[in-house]
Amino acid sequence: MKNVLAAMVSLFLSGCLGIPESVSPVNQFELDRYLGRWYEIARLDHSFERGLEQVTADYSMRSDGGLRVLNRGFNEDKQKWSEVEGKAFFVSEPTEGYLKVSFFGPFYGSYIIFELDKENYQYAFVSGPDLSYLWLLSRTPTVTPRLLAQFVDEAKKLGFETENLIYVDHE
Repeated sequence: MKNVLAAMVSLFLSGCLGIPESVSPVNQFELDRYLGRWYEIARLDHSFERGLEQVTADYSMRSDGGLRVLNRGFNEDKQKWSEVEGKAFFVSEPTEGYLKVSFFGPFYGSYIIFELDKENYQYAFVSGPDLSYLWLLSRTPTVTPRLLAQFVDEAKKLGFETENLIYVDHE
């Protein structure tokens, strides 16, 4: 019984750190340039962000070499801010945009940067362990219609259900 339970936990954890078959993490990633504040522009819906607007993610270094992740958003219905702090570590090389993120104890999920403005680090397309997780992040609260269209087109080609995207209000 212990072996079965261990196998199930292992399978669950490895599934959460997986990469969708159609998605590849960026290479030549520079963590120092990625640190700081990012605004969530669009996302697929999940219970942990449901109803949140003005969503931001702040990334900073931890003393153990990992990243501190602070996600924050405003819940209009409750008229209050919600925030959660997590930690992230590279899954393989620090030059690959593939991290594992945890907000809940020992449980990690994939954070895969699959498109990035490598010149100025002004936008990032991010996936989770499967095609139900998708975000467009930007250094500014708004993006150009051209970038938004690029995000939707690329995500759709990769198999994401872009018709279900939520566009985040930052006003």
